[in-house]
Amino acid sequence: MRFSSPPSASRAPLVVDTRVPASPRGRPVYGLIFLFKYNGEKPTAPVSEDANADGVFFASQVIQNACATQAILSILMNCPDDVPLGDELANMREFTREFDADLKGLAISNSEKIRAAHNSFARPEPIVGETTNDPKNAEDLFHFVAYVPKNGALYELDGLQRGPIKHGACGETDWLNRACPVIRERIEKYASSEIRFNLMALVRDKKDVLGEKIATATAKTEQGAFSSQAEKAELEVSVHEWRDALERETERRAAWRDENIRRKHNYIPFIFNLLEACAERGALRPIIDKARGS
Repeated sequence: MRFSSPPSASRAPLVVDTRVPASPRGRPVYGLIFLFKYNGEKPTAPVSEDANADGVFFASQVIQNACATQAILSILMNCPDDVPLGDELANMREFTREFDADLKGLAISNSEKIRAAHNSFARPEPIVGETTNDPKNAEDLFHFVAYVPKNGALYELDGLQRGPIKHGACGETDWLNRACPVIRERIEKYASSEIRFNLMALVRDKKDVLGEKIATATAKTEQGAFSSQAEKAELEVSVHEWRDALERETERRAAWRDENIRRKHNYIPFIFNLLEACAERGALRPIIDKARGS
C-alpha cells in the first residue's frame, strides 16, 4: 500500500449527543473514531491477548500510517449482521473469523480493493523534502482508534495494541453514555499540553435515511393511512422538509467530491508552466522584486 502522512488534527470540540433517535436499522451510531496526538501511552484498561474474545473482530495494524482506514474497518467488521457490508468486507469477515490479530491485519493489507480505496485519498507528493533527525523539526504523529459496543461491552480497538481493550459493560442503545467519559478522561491527560483532538461517528448514510422517511410518509399519504386531515398536512410538510434536506445533502456530497479532487490533484506542473509563461512575458521579475520588498 501507499500511505500519506499522518493527517493534521482538527480542533473540533468533543461533542457526543446521546439523544439521537433510533435509526431503522437499530442503533444510530455504529462506532466512534477518536483522533489524538500519539505518544505511545499505555492503555488504562485491560488488553485482551485473544483477538477473537467475546466475538470481537480485532486486527493488528501491520502497515504504517493506515490507522484511519483501520479504525473504519474495525467498526464495520463489528457491526450487527443486518448491516450490509458488501461482498468484499462480508467475505473477509467470514474468511478471517478464526484468524489471530496479525493474520487479520495481513488479510486487510493484502486486499486490493481496500488498498485502492485507501490510496485514492492520498495526497500527491511530487516534491519530497530532505529528511532530518532533529526532534525540533519532527512532524507530530496522530493516531486513530475506534470505540464500538460488542456483546454487552464497550471496546477500544487500537491496531497498535495486542488485542481489544475492554472498557466495561454497556448496552447496545446507551453505549455512548459509557464511551463519553472514557474519551473525556483520555483528553484530560493532555489538558496542559494539547488541544488537537477530533471525534467522529460512523452512522448510516443520511441520504438513505431521508429517502426511507420520504418513501414511508409518501406511501402513508397515498394510501390514506392517516387519522385526520391535520396529520395528513403534517406528513406533507415533513416530506417537503425531508426533500429539502436530501437536496442539501446531495449538494454537500458534490462539494465534498470537488474538494477531494482538488486536494488530490498535482498542481506542480501547472505552477511550473505558469512561472514559465510569466518569465517569457517579463512579468516574473516585478513579482519577485515586489515580494522581496514586502
